[in-house]
Amino acid sequence: MAERTPLDLFKDVLGGAARALSDEPEIELAFTADAPSQSGKHLKVPMPARALPAEQVAEARGFADGFALRLKHHDAALHLRAAPHEAVARAVFDAVETARVEALGSRGYAGIADNLATALDVKLRADPITRARTREEVPLSTALALMVRERLTGRESPALAAPGLALVREWIDDKAGADLDSLALALDDQRAFQSLARKLLEDLELVQGDELPEDTDDGESEEQGADDEQNSDEGQEEGEGGEGEAQIEARGDQREAEGQDGEGQEMSDDVQDMDGEPGDEGEEGMQPVRPNRPFADLTPHFDYRVWTTEFDEVIAATDLCDADELVRLRAYLDQQLVHLQSVVSKLANRLQRRLMAQQSRSWDFDQEEGLLDAARLARVVVSPDMSLSYKIERDTEFRDTVVTLLIDNSGSMRGRPISIAAISADILARTLERCGVKTEILGFTTRAWKGGQSRETWLAAGRPPQPGRLNDIRHIVYKKADEPWRRARTSLGLMMREGLLKENIDGEALLWAHARLVARPEERRILMVISDGAPVDDSTLSVNSGSYLERHLRQVIDWIEKRSPVELAAIGIGHDVTRYYSRAVTIMDVDQLGGTIIEQLAALFDTP
Repeated sequence: MAERTPLDLFKDVLGGAARALSDEPEIELAFTADAPSQSGKHLKVPMPARALPAEQVAEARGFADGFALRLKHHDAALHLRAAPHEAVARAVFDAVETARVEALGSRGYAGIADNLATALDVKLRADPITRARTREEVPLSTALALMVRERLTGRESPALAAPGLALVREWIDDKAGADLDSLALALDDQRAFQSLARKLLEDLELVQGDELPEDTDDGESEEQGADDEQNSDEGQEEGEGGEGEAQIEARGDQREAEGQDGEGQEMSDDVQDMDGEPGDEGEEGMQPVRPNRPFADLTPHFDYRVWTTEFDEVIAATDLCDADELVRLRAYLDQQLVHLQSVVSKLANRLQRRLMAQQSRSWDFDQEEGLLDAARLARVVVSPDMSLSYKIERDTEFRDTVVTLLIDNSGSMRGRPISIAAISADILARTLERCGVKTEILGFTTRAWKGGQSRETWLAAGRPPQPGRLNDIRHIVYKKADEPWRRARTSLGLMMREGLLKENIDGEALLWAHARLVARPEERRILMVISDGAPVDDSTLSVNSGSYLERHLRQVIDWIEKRSPVELAAIGIGHDVTRYYSRAVTIMDVDQLGGTIIEQLAALFDTP
């Protein structure tokens, strides 16, 4: 048998390291004098000289590590479904994903990071960025890959590319600096990361949003993503869903149908909706709201009446105006709040970091089985039968959570308050979705000023005294908890519609939102109310006591805070809500709303 050369031994070690990094035992590695390449599990890396110079060894290791990390951390099918078709945009999309994979794989491994840096230097020698003299000559794919690498790893870009990168750095930062900052928050989640990368492409005007192929959302499962990605347009998108979402939305649709059946079950005067809805869910395997205690035992009895629920409605935002108008209203909302959006986005990113920290994972080392511990790699190579060379990932407990934002849609919110409430809810939904926290966005108002059809029936009945609530209430679902943000984003533009915002009956809205929450399967439920005043309905208050609606609101709040498993918080805009809610904050400047929402939620999540 011929004696094995140092080059042969190096090849064996390199292949073993690649198999360990990728968790792929069938990887085959070979040297090549041509360009390095990867085809499935076949890797070709640059061949070093027989003397194994240190620089050439590091180069071969860098390409081998990069290929192995791509096998480990990259889902090619998922990437292909979301990739844009336009050439430049596709090159950027691919380059940014490569930066994610290498940053993820080198995290905590200085040797791998150094190997990848050496391979990067080799690649840059032939890249046009090193010869660029004007901004137009700089390849965006290379520039963005380097800037993403800087943010994900903290390492400076190679000096060879610095002059060319300087030509476009300021322009990229101005256009999409916030997008680049947010990429680090989704490093471990390819689906979430590529959603941010698609947003990056849009902000750089490399592609229009409607030109991107449809992608499954962060909150959907991998199995659903495989079924749901059909490159359909928005019209077809409404008919999609995937298995998990379809089942959940079916339950949500059933609950909403109950609220629109003419009987107003979700808003009845004796709050029977809160008793019935969990019961309906119970048929599908829902657990009681509290252990060994059915929610029916918690049903409150308030001194509050409703003249009629015949004209009340629970309605989706998409049913209140056509799709074209929703798109126009959403565009108007985005145009109004360009500057605010960046500020709230930064605050939302802080919240995401805090949530991700709570979901951080840890490892048990020196195990008999599990994943191969890279720190024990040398020992494994020398003695493959050595025990205690594995590690097992351990998840830190993080309770399954759902958040509902209940937004006052009364006339006094018109203008800047409702605009900021809408955009804050939009950004918050995106942020929480990345963290695996489902978010529902609801609004409440009335169908008419001064009573509507309810008042007409009361007048026709001869004006009996003390009729109770005397208006037609309208409860709006802007985004269901199980609905991906991408599908619901245009719905929030409805808040900009003239004539939508009328009067507010807070107590019943709070009960309605609360009933939807307690029917949810999540272990932790948070309800946040955004309002700018006490409940006001001229028709109701003109025929009842002046404190009729306010007294009911206080009773509902007291009951939820003392007896319900739902965690309740409120933000008052120019209105002192601390006199109603025990966990509340009042802001006088509406520009503080976005930051206040984030701070309140952060405080709630920090609470054990």
